[in-house]
Amino acid sequence: MLSTVPKPAAPRLTLGAATAADLMAVDLVSLHVSATVPEATALLTDRGFSAAPVIDDTGRPVGVVSKADILIHDHEQGRSVARSDTPPDRGDATRVEEIMTPAVFSVAPETPAAKVVEEMLKLKVQQLFVVDDQGTLVGIIGALDVLRQLQPG
Repeated sequence: MLSTVPKPAAPRLTLGAATAADLMAVDLVSLHVSATVPEATALLTDRGFSAAPVIDDTGRPVGVVSKADILIHDHEQGRSVARSDTPPDRGDATRVEEIMTPAVFSVAPETPAAKVVEEMLKLKVQQLFVVDDQGTLVGIIGALDVLRQLQPG
């Protein structure tokens, strides 16, 4: 006779953070709107990031530049990262504000953590900016920041 043993239920996970401030990373790396595409490429490559916020002179986020934005730009310029005979154009003076995605999805530091997760899911984004009352970038919440706060409970 074959007998099956029921699997134990997976532990329930709870979010161990109360607010956006508890979730956010504060070691900010951003690009100024005047940064060039080669500078953005170097930053993203050196840091292993897929994207970075773009800020203006006041420190307010105005968009995001991603590796995808850079690939599209290079393709439009007739450069291909897949071809070894076409090196990156270090002299490219194109500014990140010209190629960035100008969408800024943000929350306040006091936003409840559950609301942050709801917003990320609703907007289908992997990161949200955290801005203060003046709109200045004070933190970033990525999907991994949320996952790090999950606890059995």
